[in-house]
Amino acid sequence: MKHWLMANPKAGRNERGTDFWQRHLSAAGITDVQVCTIDDDRWPAQLQSGDRLLVAGGDGSVNFAAHLCMRSGAVLGVLPSGTANDFARNLNLPQSPAQLCRLMAEAPLQQVDVAVLSDDQLFLNVAHVGLGTLPSRQAEGESKRWLGRYSYIAQLIRRFRSRRGLKAHLQLDDRALRGRWLTIAVASGAFFGGGSEIPQTCVNDGQLTVMAVRARPLWSLIKAFVVLRLKRTRTHRGHVVEYHKSQSCQIQCSRPHTFTADGEVMGKTPLSITLKPKALTVIARQVVTTD
Repeated sequence: MKHWLMANPKAGRNERGTDFWQRHLSAAGITDVQVCTIDDDRWPAQLQSGDRLLVAGGDGSVNFAAHLCMRSGAVLGVLPSGTANDFARNLNLPQSPAQLCRLMAEAPLQQVDVAVLSDDQLFLNVAHVGLGTLPSRQAEGESKRWLGRYSYIAQLIRRFRSRRGLKAHLQLDDRALRGRWLTIAVASGAFFGGGSEIPQTCVNDGQLTVMAVRARPLWSLIKAFVVLRLKRTRTHRGHVVEYHKSQSCQIQCSRPHTFTADGEVMGKTPLSITLKPKALTVIARQVVTTD
């Protein structure tokens, strides 16, 4: 068994790079670390089943590493170093780098779900079509670096009035949804957008969470979200927000629209998503279930 440390120097504010994590890992007793980078295509072929791939980066880096782990049988360890770090929130990881690295050394294991796209891409957090794609597409550079996770919210507020929604048909396991939507989100985990919670969800519950917001006036949307937030309920009168559980989801738009997953642009609709339950082994004592 080998420990690999994969760092992404472009993630977050570069405060937690390779040297930072090597010091803490060494103090925790992990000294046999093979350092690698996300843009080096030579080392992935050396990954073997049972190896520990420790990722110092954000959700995009974790997504990349998850591909490698599922293909090789390696175990994924997350060292949060990005902007949103939503997948890490699912694992209830220690905030202290020293405690986190001790957890990596002890290596308790959990199995989590993975959402797979039709072209063999995957995501661990959420895929967006519509307004929800804008933060990933436009919150870059200095805005993303200095505002951190709040850059996502800032972009949504700035761009809201320029969007009239998109016409789309959603096919779930037990129902079909049609209409004009402001945004469509399909989640495999319990967090998105830098810590926003998805109610009554767990990263290994065997279900996708489909949330679709109909195109409505701003006041109607604000009212719906306030009610949903205060009552902690999944539904709202008037169906401004649709909330459903399903093991699969197909999205067909009237014309191609960009979709993002785990904070990265992935392609254009149509989009087909299937959940693979407990398909990825990760280092964690427990996973989070939201209220």
